[in-house]
Amino acid sequence: MAAKKILMICGDYCEDYETMVPFQALLAVGHTVHAVCPGKAAGDSIKTAIHDFEGAQTYSEKPGHNFTLNASFADIKAAGYDALVLPGGRGPEYLRNDAAVVAMVQHFFEAKKPVAAICHAAQLLAGAGVLKGRTCSAYPACRAEVELAGGSYADIPVDAAHTDGNLVSAPAWPAHPAWIAQFLVVLGTKITH
Repeated sequence: MAAKKILMICGDYCEDYETMVPFQALLAVGHTVHAVCPGKAAGDSIKTAIHDFEGAQTYSEKPGHNFTLNASFADIKAAGYDALVLPGGRGPEYLRNDAAVVAMVQHFFEAKKPVAAICHAAQLLAGAGVLKGRTCSAYPACRAEVELAGGSYADIPVDAAHTDGNLVSAPAWPAHPAWIAQFLVVLGTKITH
């Protein structure tokens, strides 16, 4: 397997686990991952939030770790990457309004490159207009965005993931094992024991 060059687009207050875990897991299996945020450069950090499920009608939110970006958003050319990772959390609600981010997301879908989206990342996919005719999982509160964008919402358990062609999606961080495993298949990554 040839190592892939993967772009991760983050925003302040992306979900901590949904940023850190795929970033580290993809590096661990030999891929190059560039984490970027609009208006920030390599070495800058973003704030993250920890979303937890503690019995309320929705998740709780606590401060997460500061996550250091390893590439500069201004230098990114989507065509130079093999795949895209979109963490959830609060970041997608403003990233979907950034024309440069939207154009990057559209590039990956138009080129049929692998895309991994989790939780609230569906808000960014909806804002980019790439869900029409697609099936996508997301945090349940984002079901309306998926459906209003012309997609079908994959109503799956919180620890499951769904693959629709080049798109691998999941409801939230408890799905990391399934989400990352399915993304590795779409990437063509082979792990042997």
